[in-house]
Amino acid sequence: MLTSDLKGKNSKLIRGALNKTNFREQSESLFLTSGFLYESAEQAEAIFKGDEAGFQYTRYANPTIDTFEKRMAIIDGSESCFATASGMAAVFASLMCQLQAGDHVVSATALFGSCREVIKNIITKYGIEISFIDGKNIENWKKEIKSNTKIFFFETPSNPCFELVDIESVCKLAEKSNIKVIVDNILVSPVLQSPSKFGADIIVYSGTKHIDGQGRTMGGAILCSAKFREEVLKPFLRHTGPCISPFNAWTLSKGLETIDLRVVEQSRNAEKTVKFLSEHNKVKSVNYPFSKSHPQYELAKKQQKMGGNVLSFYIKGDKKTAFNFINNLKMIDICNNLGDTKSLVVHPATTTHRILTDEERNDQNIFDNLVRLSVGLEDFEDIKDDLDQALIAI
Repeated sequence: MLTSDLKGKNSKLIRGALNKTNFREQSESLFLTSGFLYESAEQAEAIFKGDEAGFQYTRYANPTIDTFEKRMAIIDGSESCFATASGMAAVFASLMCQLQAGDHVVSATALFGSCREVIKNIITKYGIEISFIDGKNIENWKKEIKSNTKIFFFETPSNPCFELVDIESVCKLAEKSNIKVIVDNILVSPVLQSPSKFGADIIVYSGTKHIDGQGRTMGGAILCSAKFREEVLKPFLRHTGPCISPFNAWTLSKGLETIDLRVVEQSRNAEKTVKFLSEHNKVKSVNYPFSKSHPQYELAKKQQKMGGNVLSFYIKGDKKTAFNFINNLKMIDICNNLGDTKSLVVHPATTTHRILTDEERNDQNIFDNLVRLSVGLEDFEDIKDDLDQALIAI
């Protein structure tokens, strides 16, 4: 049966975009090869010219990577995908493939530390102008538009304090001025939010998070239109070389087969965890988009299917108190990854967002008593008991 004949998204993720060989293997084929052979010099010329379909070099394309890219397009709801070596490679390439000296980028302030570093200190070296704004207010986006504005960039929800940007409103505004919108959709995964549905031009992912979901491998993905992929993105990536390895692409393809089941169940665990922490006498407050106390709760309900598996909370105390809590955990691991089957905890101010200045962290409400928790697939009672005993101990 062809992928186009399948009705359900999960069916397409499991059965779609296969590159099977004549050995009739059950699992997806893994093509661990750097290059490909041609039957003649004429065929090589035709394939390089694009007159004949075929693979040339794994830095350009590979059957295993092709399977992953097509499956990512299915789950994201976008026309096309280009896989990269990591999520940050996807972020950087999505920006630089379409910028040149003299261009202007408007970005929400609330960003992952490495994303902010790329926009603030790396792409500016190439003569690109940057404006950081409070992305929650649509008027702030409108006020920053100039004749040379080429890109709007934001993540929603933001990591680690869950500020939201109204994707649809920003995309409608951008369309009027021919501005491309790039959305970092890493925190909630393509299972729970589809920015392309609201008009986003480009969506970036770290495959290392929910897509793999089991702490095994690195990878990234850029989702976009087929036209943008072929005319703008592909030439940049083919020649700059941040390509994903076939093995990593194979691993991520296998992860996509269960991503829906994992993310939904993790989100259910997270909802229970939010309720527990919100009522705990050692916790000051909890950040979670599907909490009714969240100031953008209605927007979260509009854009997301569920609240996601990641949350953050402020412990009553200071940095030492937060460290004591983290060090007292017995089951939950200390790790800066997220979206994993295992529950993971991290102190953002000293790890994932350490590169920000004190002022920048304060502007994003990343204080020393903030802890980020990625809720896994363990039984909720075990998650709750571990959090409870660690909180009681401080």
